Amino acid sequence: MAKTKKGAEVSKRIESARKWRDELRELHALLVDEGLSDEMKWGKPAFTLDGGIVAVIMGTKDSCRLMFFKGVLMKDPARILSAPGPNSRSGRWVKFKSVDEIDEHAETLRAYIREAIDLERSGAFVDKQAFDTLKSPPELKNKLATDPDFKKAFHALTPGRQRAYTIHFAGAKQSATRESRIAKHEKRILAGKCMLDE
Repeated sequence: MAKTKKGAEVSKRIESARKWRDELRELHALLVDEGLSDEMKWGKPAFTLDGGIVAVIMGTKDSCRLMFFKGVLMKDPARILSAPGPNSRSGRWVKFKSVDEIDEHAETLRAYIREAIDLERSGAFVDKQAFDTLKSPPELKNKLATDPDFKKAFHALTPGRQRAYTIHFAGAKQSATRESRIAKHEKRILAGKCMLDE
């Protein structure tokens, strides 16, 4: 079968990888062999079914990773999946450091890929609120309660932007630092911008 333009972009990205090239090739082959389409999403090779993202592969400093987009819904009988971070709500990944390690887990990975495909076909979705343990810090709650313009602007942000700000504010250990962070980003929030916008 001829490669699509999107698939060619994925192959080019994998072949240009300075680290984990062989491991990325191996994961790519497993995913495509199960019938998934490959394309670049967020600068990473992504694997889709009818436009829905099933998995993403990436090389990081310390390992090569396969992330299942709805991994939190997967059964994980081999106990190989982990959350990318403490605030991850849907994705779950497995890390590898060699092609041999991937080969050793190939049958398990194929079963996991098939389960992820079945989840996508079924229309399953992650109720992110059900998996959300993030709590707003008291300083943010106070600002929302006492400043109607700020409250309106904050709630007009996308859920992802609200979450990013909340994580950032809650990440400070001291109350004064949390208040300082809120003050620093107030203009951005009032303008409907994300933390990284100028």
